[in-house]
Amino acid sequence: MATAALLQKQKRKSMKKRNQSKQNNREISILAGNSNPVLTNAICAHLGVSADKAIVDRFPGGEIRVQIQDNIRGKDVFIIQSTSTPPNDNLMELLILIDAARRASASRITAVLPFYGYARQDRKDKPRVPITAKLVANLLVSAGASRILTLDLHAGQIQGFFDIPVDHLYSINVLVKYFIKKRIKDLVIVSPDVGGLKLARAYSKILDAPLAIVDKRRESSTQTKVMSLIGDVKDRNVIIVDDLISTGSSLFEAVRGLKQFGALDIYACIVHPVLAGPAVERLKNSELRELVVSDSISIPKEKQIDKIKVLSVAPLLSEAIRRIHYSESVSTLFKEMWV
Repeated sequence: MATAALLQKQKRKSMKKRNQSKQNNREISILAGNSNPVLTNAICAHLGVSADKAIVDRFPGGEIRVQIQDNIRGKDVFIIQSTSTPPNDNLMELLILIDAARRASASRITAVLPFYGYARQDRKDKPRVPITAKLVANLLVSAGASRILTLDLHAGQIQGFFDIPVDHLYSINVLVKYFIKKRIKDLVIVSPDVGGLKLARAYSKILDAPLAIVDKRRESSTQTKVMSLIGDVKDRNVIIVDDLISTGSSLFEAVRGLKQFGALDIYACIVHPVLAGPAVERLKNSELRELVVSDSISIPKEKQIDKIKVLSVAPLLSEAIRRIHYSESVSTLFKEMWV
């Protein structure tokens, strides 16, 4: 009996190795919608591959038309698409691309979302409101996604909305290197609210700087008011860290409040530059010295100003894609957040 069990175990191990070998021999395929072609090209350059050809445009009536022009049968497909502005169009492009890849007999489909839109509604905080982060998760799985690769989710618990594997990366190692090179003296890391404390603590540890928290009250979806400050920023330089900037109300009220508390130069390090509505105009008129963002979202030319510094997450995403394709560990790419 013991010998039979041992033989069965060895057989299972052999089959597992054979399946992994077959999986690693699959060709990689990169597809993308229209949300961020520059980032897609950069990822492909790092991987040393070309994106497969696909038509992603509109029918005369405005409906999205998708046709994958290259053969992807049996391939390991990665579809790169941020669900940023316009979020509905970009989300539908992603869903239709996933459906097209599934019907084209792709072996595995990984949806790569450098920016996961609709993430801010991740719970019912008021009566009769939706949980859109969960709804989008359901749509991606129903369309045929086998796996999700995303960057700096608005709330980590969104990973639990999926019943498929999720690789959640953090851009901290990309962004923090910029500030290490700047050698800013007398530095304080500031979280614009209690919700961003974990992210701020990670920056604080790497940069060996004290931590402060802005106590704010949200008066509407576009207006906030700073109530108090936990910590000391007097005669200190400040880096405000957050996951996204939309209209900029929270950030610029925080800048104004920090100046009143005696802060010197104020920088902001924010991953996703949504930059909606009056955000750029507010940035121009604020006392913020520099806004450092990633290229998870493509910034239109009319919004590219000198105060905005864009750093690329293409090396991070391309390395994660490579590791997923070859069934290697992805965990070392986000170990800095385990603090």
